[in-house]
Order: sequence, then C-alpha cells, then structure tokens
Amino acid sequence: MATGTRRRRKFWGWGFEDQQPSREEVEAAAAGAREHLGFTPAEVERPVELDDVELPAPRLDPPASLAHICRTDRYERVLHSYGKAYRDLVRAFRGRFDNPPDVVAHPADEADLERVLAWCEEEGAVAIPFGGGTSVVGGVEPPGDRSAVSIDLKAMDRVVEVDRDSRAALIQAGATGPGLEEQLREHDLTLRHFPQSFEYSTLGGWIATRAGGHYATLHTHIDDFVESIRALTPRGLWESRRLPGSGAGPSPDRLLIGSEGILGVITEAWMRVQDAPRFKESAAVLFDSFDSGAQAVRALSQSGLHPSNCRLLDPAEAALTGAAPDGKALLVLGFESADHELGPWMARALELCEDHGGAAREREAPGGDRTARGGASPAAGGDRPAPGAASRGPSETAWRNAFLQAPYLRDTLVAAGIFVETFETAVTWDRLHELVGTVRERTREALGGDGRVTCRLTHVYPDGAAPYFTVLAPARRGDELAQWDEVKAAASDAILAGGGTITHHHAVGRDHRPWYDRQRPEPFAAALRVAKAAVDPAGILNPGVLIDP
Repeated sequence: MATGTRRRRKFWGWGFEDQQPSREEVEAAAAGAREHLGFTPAEVERPVELDDVELPAPRLDPPASLAHICRTDRYERVLHSYGKAYRDLVRAFRGRFDNPPDVVAHPADEADLERVLAWCEEEGAVAIPFGGGTSVVGGVEPPGDRSAVSIDLKAMDRVVEVDRDSRAALIQAGATGPGLEEQLREHDLTLRHFPQSFEYSTLGGWIATRAGGHYATLHTHIDDFVESIRALTPRGLWESRRLPGSGAGPSPDRLLIGSEGILGVITEAWMRVQDAPRFKESAAVLFDSFDSGAQAVRALSQSGLHPSNCRLLDPAEAALTGAAPDGKALLVLGFESADHELGPWMARALELCEDHGGAAREREAPGGDRTARGGASPAAGGDRPAPGAASRGPSETAWRNAFLQAPYLRDTLVAAGIFVETFETAVTWDRLHELVGTVRERTREALGGDGRVTCRLTHVYPDGAAPYFTVLAPARRGDELAQWDEVKAAASDAILAGGGTITHHHAVGRDHRPWYDRQRPEPFAAALRVAKAAVDPAGILNPGVLIDP
C-alpha cells in the first residue's frame, strides 16, 4: 500500500511534516515563550529523527489476503503508537516507542474490516480502532502484553447519503472534520461540530469518545447530532434504527457513544446536520473577576437564550492569550442562526452580563455578516470562516486564534522544556467555586509552586459548567513523565473530591481509568463487562480502556 506523494503527519507532534518550523524559528519561539511565561532560559532540544527510532520486530505478519491493506514499516508503526497527550509527545520526541503496534491495517470498507477483526481474533491480537490519533488520554496506545493491530479507518471517509427532508446525512466513520464538511457543503449543509482537534480527528473518533464541540450550550457533545450508528463487532453487526427519538428501552446508540472501541468498530453513522448559519452576533464582555463572570454565565445558561459561544476565561488565561487587559476576566459571547436575526438575543444577554458587573468591550453591528457560511476552519484549509468567525470583535479573534493554534504551539513548548497539560471536568454550579479553587491550589502544589494554572469555562448548562484548566511550568528535563504523573494525580483527585467528573469531553482512555473506576457505580461496571463479553468474548477490542477484559 504505497503512500505516493501524500502529505505525512508528524510522527511525534501535531500537524504535517511540511508544517514543522525551521530550527531557527523554533528557537526564537521557544525563547519568546519562556520569557513571556517568566521562566528562565533553557536549551531548545531537537526531536529524534525517524531513522534513529528503534522498534521491536513485529510479533505477527498479516495473511496474504490482508497484506495489501496492512503496513509494518517504521513510520506507520510509530505514527500509530500514541495519541497526542503531553506524555505521548515527550516519549515520541525522544524516540521512546516501547509498545508499537505490530501491524497497521487500512481497511477500505466493512468487508476488509470484518476480515481484519476475524484475523485478530484468530491470532489473539489486540485490535485498536484508530481515527485521527488525537486522543489525549491514552485511548489508542497498544497495551504491550499482546501483539497488536492498529486499525486506521481514514480510507472510509465518504458522505454516503443525504436525506434533505430529515436534514440528516450518512457519513463514514473515517471522515475527518474538514473532509465531511467539504462534502456536506455540496448540499448546503453542515454538521457544525468543531472540537479543537477538528483538522485531524474523525467522526468515528468523536462518537467513540463523546467529543465536545464548539457549541457552549445546547448541542455541546456529538451525542446531540447522532441519529443512528453502525458498528462491526467480532460477533456481528451492531446497527440501530434511524429515529428522531425513541422510548424503546436502553438506547443501542447510547451504549456505543463513548465506548472508546471496546464494544465494536464504528463504521458509519446517520448524523443530524444543519443549514449553515446566516446570522451571527458576538461580543466580548469584561469582568473584574472570574467569579463575577461565572455568575453572569450561570444566568445566561438558565435564561433559555442558548448562546452558541459562552466561554469565560479567567484573568490569567485572558492576559496570557492577549485577549483582555491584565486583571480582567473575559467572556466570549456569541449567537448564530440560519433562520432569524439575533439582535434581541444579544441585547438581553448583555443585560444579564451587566447585572453581574460585566462591561461589553466591543460588539459588531447587529446582524453582522448575514451571508456568512459555516464550515471548515481556516486552519483546516477550508474557504469558510472559522466557527463563529463572522461578526466577532478583536478579543474573540485573539481567543479563537489561540485556541486553533494551541496544539501546534505545544510542540514548540515541548522542545523548549515547558511542561504543558490540560484537563477538564464538569460540576454543578453550587460546587464550581470551591472546585476551581481547590484544583488550582493542588495543581500548583504538585508543581512545587513554579508555574501557571489557568481556567476557562468551555461549556455551560443550566445546572453547571465545564471548567477547563491549562498548566504551564518549567519541565523537569528527563523526568517529565514523573512530573506529569504527579500533576495529573493531584488535579484528578481534587476534581473527584470536589464532586466533578474525571472528564467532560476528553474521554477516559487509559490515563483516566483509576478515577473513572472510582466515579462509576460498580453494578454498571459489571453490566459493561458482561456487554463486552457478549460482543467480544476474546477481549481483543482495545483492552484496558474503560474496563479490563
């Protein structure tokens, strides 16, 4: 299976190989980042060359019938070894690949996939579904104690059918964000689900991990767009009926959404799509404190206005991204509609903000660019504006650019010796203040008091919010993984103790397992084990994620 002239993803970081900045550019950016953060200068390291990476020999060979869709070369095995968490980047940056997959399969259709699963079961090999490889929780990493096959689904990337009357589309699981949006555009439709990994992640990955999108209220997760799902299991096809809603017992779709590949390999799904928004309104609102901003956000979430963007940055994060003056929290507020003008919605939202001490810093003229079309973000090479791009002010532009560029910047921070990690949760309003304060405190303690911990609210609900934390600190060179373990444990313990969930939209994977096991009811865990045993009796599907086989 030749790659030809196709662009190749970076094996250790974010983006494509041809997007890697020069050595001089990395050094300049690294020096600037450390200075901006107040960290002392440090040597900029270089990533290992692919040719210098040593891998254990494959423990199995594909049969002749599958050889044309399977790869065992160094690049493919390395690329499919990890996701894109900080600890993944550090290990790959240094050329540490202890447990690479033995084979990488690229099925072109369900028939190929069925044969791959049968082969894995026959060999007792682990089968790990792989979409965009953007997991930040260890969701695609082979466990190491068994031979492993990574199943890359990106060849299955088509919008197969569009039902315009029902405003739904049948989309294959390997379609990336830009790819599916480009195909939906031909029908004047959009899925309008934009996680930060939009450029590279896939529909199947979004469903399997219950991914969160750019909508801050109402349609916050991929769950809200799923109409039905089709998946292959080692014991047959799992396909639900297309329905707008149903009360017929526990939902087969709900069991697959968030299953992270342990019950079956998602191959396609009928998705609820939308008309592209024509009307947009946005504003940037400043608050004297994060707490006063949170009170305004709570009022907005309980008002029934349903803003599409309602993200609150604490003063440290707002200043760090250059989106607000020092000492001010920033609320990035937006509305969008394909049907009606939004001036009254924004006017009422700003009144609610003013009731809690907010001051609108800028606002575009009512209606803004009323012919703006939603779709792929500029970073994905699309010709439509980024989500919410029309009618936005300078502060929203600064915040959104920082949001889209963060994964690229992280590669430079790793080279610069800067520890950078994010983690998120969700908690009810009555516990929000205490949880945010405790998580900040415990995380700083784990860092030894040296570093920054910022917070923003990414999604909000009438009964609570989703705080998202960013940690930046000088890395302990050569000991980054232990440093990560300490910070992760401190933050995760504080989140669970504070009544939050171990993850709001990053999934569980292997990294969150210890806390997920404590969070879920044990009878449910037992039921999940039984369900897995029914569809995957050999325990080949992504073992170690969510439950032990």
